[in-house]
Amino acid sequence: MSSAYSTTSPADRQFVKTAMKAPLLDPAHEASLARRWREAEDEAALHELTTAYMRLVISMAAKFRHYGLPMADLVSEGNVGLMQAAARFEPEREVRFSTYASWWIRSSIQDYVLRNWSIVRTGTTSAQKSLFFNLRRLRARISDLGDGTMTRENKQWVSTHLGVPLRDVEIMSARLSGSDRSLNAPLTMDGDAEWQDMIADEGAPPEEAVMRSHDTARRHEWISEAMEALTPRETYIITRRRLSEEPQTLEALGHELGVSKERVRQIEHQALSKLKRALEQIAGDPETAGIVPDA
Repeated sequence: MSSAYSTTSPADRQFVKTAMKAPLLDPAHEASLARRWREAEDEAALHELTTAYMRLVISMAAKFRHYGLPMADLVSEGNVGLMQAAARFEPEREVRFSTYASWWIRSSIQDYVLRNWSIVRTGTTSAQKSLFFNLRRLRARISDLGDGTMTRENKQWVSTHLGVPLRDVEIMSARLSGSDRSLNAPLTMDGDAEWQDMIADEGAPPEEAVMRSHDTARRHEWISEAMEALTPRETYIITRRRLSEEPQTLEALGHELGVSKERVRQIEHQALSKLKRALEQIAGDPETAGIVPDA
């Protein structure tokens, strides 16, 4: 046990020793403690119950230490799972608390590893989690532990064995064989260029962006000027139906204005016709300019 914690602080080692010395619980006393916590929120019972199974947290955390995360953090996350188990445990089901808590402890630690193993999100589905935590073991089983590159046959074997898509195996294999790299890292030892300089800009070129902004502003001016040809009711309907982020239905507007939805549709159609004529006088063909919806 000491080799597994050789890099921890003296306080952590003392914590482990104390946890390992906690007495084990017999089934009857364990159930009694669980009932006292659940029914009366007896904190002393909770403390005795969780302290007795702290060794389970430490043992489970040790299985995940090869992911490069601090052992103390793994134990801390395991404690979260242990507390969740205590909150949900039902002693009347006649299941040992250690059996029930193991699932919660493992799940909590696995979620922590997935969140912190890499700055890149590794996986969220149950299949992806299974792949992340089992890929190394399965590769060892088929003696595929070379330079990180798996053959297609081996990827297919893993895919079939775990019941996950082949594409997921390919992506996970690449993620586990690589490492995070800062975008500010230099491309070469003697140059000023950085990796982020190689990222393609998918936005519009500056000239096109300026033209789009100019055209959009001009269209807004045209629409504002054309809207002056509408009556207040027509303006209100067009604004709520065509110019709002959450357009109103004909029925909702009819109820608000005290008319039928068919009457709202007629007013809207009439207003759009007015807008089209006004825009033709201001800017030519409004449909070609893309500034007015179909009537």
